[in-house]
Amino acid sequence: MDELPAKLDSGGTLVEGVMATIRQRIAARSLTPGARLPSIRAFAQSMQVSKSTVVEAYERLAAEGTIRSRPGSGFYAAGALAPLSLAEIGPRLDRAVDPLWVSRQSLDASDETLKPGCGWLPASWMPQAGLRRTLRTVARADDVALADYGTPLGLPPLRQLLARRMAGHGIEVSPEQVMLTESGTQAIDLLCRFLIEPGDTVLVDDPCYFNFHALLRAHRAKVVSVPYTPSGPDIELFAQALAEHRPRLYITNSAIHNPTGAILSPVIAHRLLKLADQSDLTIVEDDIFADFEHTPAPRLAAFDGLSRVVQIGSFSKTLSASVRCGFIAAPVDWIEGLTDLKIATTFGGGRLAAELVLTLLKDGSYRKHMDLLRAKLARAMAETGIRLKAIGITPWIDQPAGLFLWCRLPDGVDAAQVARRALTDNVVLAPGNAFSLSGTASRFLRFNVAQCEDKRIFKVLETAMAC
Repeated sequence: MDELPAKLDSGGTLVEGVMATIRQRIAARSLTPGARLPSIRAFAQSMQVSKSTVVEAYERLAAEGTIRSRPGSGFYAAGALAPLSLAEIGPRLDRAVDPLWVSRQSLDASDETLKPGCGWLPASWMPQAGLRRTLRTVARADDVALADYGTPLGLPPLRQLLARRMAGHGIEVSPEQVMLTESGTQAIDLLCRFLIEPGDTVLVDDPCYFNFHALLRAHRAKVVSVPYTPSGPDIELFAQALAEHRPRLYITNSAIHNPTGAILSPVIAHRLLKLADQSDLTIVEDDIFADFEHTPAPRLAAFDGLSRVVQIGSFSKTLSASVRCGFIAAPVDWIEGLTDLKIATTFGGGRLAAELVLTLLKDGSYRKHMDLLRAKLARAMAETGIRLKAIGITPWIDQPAGLFLWCRLPDGVDAAQVARRALTDNVVLAPGNAFSLSGTASRFLRFNVAQCEDKRIFKVLETAMAC
């Protein structure tokens, strides 16, 4: 097995600490059934404890059935594979900067909780009238549309419309290259199932959308991060990562990067694709924020022609998080395999959601909604930036498009501590290290400007930073 940590968590006896370390590795699936544990001598040296401490810990674990002894051979992990525990994979993180914690706090929040750290629009900002009107229209559809499974690829008219929309960004794609999914997250999950094996290396930006980390942990990938700049990934460090780690995938946002709001420059895009071609790297381009743009940004999929770039998107951020509808645009020879995976994991597609999205896109209400939404977000971006600067919080990029402001806190202020304090006042924040694999964003917070209208947020922030 891999070398175990050389330090014990504080609390409990040394024996209990050794036992907890073994259990943690089993929960993280670093120790699978039949895997040999380190020798007593080697483990004692690694953990900086006595051999008698390890002997007692091993004996207790064997007595409870967690490990088993083979005389003359050593100790081995026993029993069935432990249920996957994402919280136990990788280094233990303080729960206030754990991406799963941020998501759960936001999703479970009561109506009284303020959520500047969440990643979606308030319900009142969504096209409620249009959704209700479209639901009535879809309710009058034939019985098949209301009750039957959708085709594996998804509703053909919607796929045709998505192909035309992508052409507007310079991406030439046929409807046969587009597959509908339940969400953008499911799109990435299917691509990971299709393209990587446990132990494969995947590159991400640092910082990046925190659920990329959680999802890649679930696929048992080795995740390596590359610093992100206002114009894209640090290209020199990206090249070094390719040479050192030989990654299989790179997952990124090129237009309106999450969490920074940065936009990929054409120069960086071309250099990135050249490196990807030289290294046989596949790129997953998450374009979920495309419709928030004021001016279209370069698309890797457009430069590449969907050769080694796969593009994904969804309507959760712009239409409704309750109507689950996303998509994958991929090379044509991948579609057969992806379709098989979709059938294996979700069977038929969600036809009702696809019909609703198609109707909203076709009747013109979506375009009008997005025109109003972009203007509203621009005002919120300016107002939020002013309020944050007034209390000493500085945006990394001034007034980007989209929902997010990536902001630096004053010197000596830790974002995780601020988030913990704010939570006691029913304010959910998103600390920087939830987005940073390297843990180098401890002075940053991501703000969703659409969720920052309530002035109480800034009073809570000012108090939390002063403590």
